[in-house]
Amino acid sequence: MPRCVPALALALTCSALASAVAAEPPRISRPRPAPAIPPNVPPLPPAVIDNQLAVGGEDVRARKVETRLSVDVEVNGRGPYKFIVDSGADTSAVGLRIARALQLPLATPAILNGMTSRELVDRVKVDALTLGPSTIRNLELPALREEDVGGDGLIGIDALVQQRLMMDFEKRLIKVEDARKPPRTFSPDEIVITAKRRHGQLILTEVRSGRISLDAVIDTGAEISIGNVALRDKLLRRGRDRFWTVDAIGVTGVTMKLQLASVGELQLGPVTLRDVPIAFADVPPFALFGLSDQPALLLGTDVLETFRRVSLDFRARKVRFQLRRCDAGVVISTSPMSRFTRVTSTGGPDVCGR
Repeated sequence: MPRCVPALALALTCSALASAVAAEPPRISRPRPAPAIPPNVPPLPPAVIDNQLAVGGEDVRARKVETRLSVDVEVNGRGPYKFIVDSGADTSAVGLRIARALQLPLATPAILNGMTSRELVDRVKVDALTLGPSTIRNLELPALREEDVGGDGLIGIDALVQQRLMMDFEKRLIKVEDARKPPRTFSPDEIVITAKRRHGQLILTEVRSGRISLDAVIDTGAEISIGNVALRDKLLRRGRDRFWTVDAIGVTGVTMKLQLASVGELQLGPVTLRDVPIAFADVPPFALFGLSDQPALLLGTDVLETFRRVSLDFRARKVRFQLRRCDAGVVISTSPMSRFTRVTSTGGPDVCGR
């Protein structure tokens, strides 16, 4: 079952929970329905595909969880733990077992806008979260079930916002670098796109499907790419018999059904993917990012892993793609029927990997 874990955006509530007794594990409640209040997510400046973006920095060991990558993370100096890298989440999260084992004190609960639901969740206080050379301090993070998250926790935008991150799907390697340092020399076989940024997430605007322009949120925490209903209605006005139904599970354990269909063409800057499986639903992140009314897509790792490498500079709002090779075919197995997707480029031989 595809796992969807982007957009863990939190809107603070007025209620507060008592701090946990120092020597006892925190008493963490199950997620519960959130009150109907509008999300408090301020817009941030726009972002780009930039052919100068490059990432050096420190190698962080990674392993593949389905199509996603997880990395070693320390919590309050303990670990390492395996956290899923989630560029669609504006907050990191810890698993219940970590929260209880480290006796993390309870913090203020908050509304979590997940892929499949919008719920009130308990948070815990974390003194330090360390990923490679970077440490962020004094955090209040949701405590969620590991089986719902897909790992020991999530690394979100709060830990990535000042970083350049390179995800090598071929070597299962992640590089992390302080984005305030000048980038290394650009490699000619890379395509860099400038994007907009909403609440830290990177939104590509140089994306088309046929004649339709759309916004695409880079979401390394989702195993399946999801388009909104506005995109579905423009792409697939007829032929609804072409849909499959798939179940997706969110970080709070809520399962929802998604309509899935094969889209003839998806262009990311100079790269074109043909016959791409995409699920469709008006999931909460679209409203959160202000993308409900125009065609939009959450670009998950089922599509991202068709590239050799994907690099994200959250501070400069730039995204870099490196192809495995041009005019290649890949299998995207999101759907019950695995789809053969062809990858080509109009950018010439320089953008093709070896």
